[in-house]
Amino acid sequence: MNTTFERPVRIRFSHCDPAGIVFFPQYLVMTNALVEDWFNEGMRIDYAQMIAQRRVGLPIVKLDCEFSRPSQMGETITLALSVVAIGRRSISIDILGYCGNETRFRAKQVLVTTSLESGTSIDIPADIASALAAFAPQPESTEANRS
Repeated sequence: MNTTFERPVRIRFSHCDPAGIVFFPQYLVMTNALVEDWFNEGMRIDYAQMIAQRRVGLPIVKLDCEFSRPSQMGETITLALSVVAIGRRSISIDILGYCGNETRFRAKQVLVTTSLESGTSIDIPADIASALAAFAPQPESTEANRS
């Protein structure tokens, strides 16, 4: 099974600054949309229901971004999300934005499940933990560890 969730994103006028390149905070808007799509389509967890009815939030508590090259209006970049680690209350993800073979940016994020009622962290709900298992990082083979 492919443990990476990918989506193409067309760079629009609204993503760009007066220089005609993506204004870097717009990449975070794109990564948030990617996480929502991953929940809805990749894991079959209704993100809107999770927030509105279940009152389970998923804020970013740690963020590290590296911007390699600018993206311009009219280009289509691919956003690829991989799970790095799953904790009891947190999910560490790596998001790569690329166009062709060229990396445009990388975002490393730690997301924490929270109660939107109390504002405190909570254990990852069982249905989400079960869906996450399909994207869990795979242990390296025994042969690779011997080298």
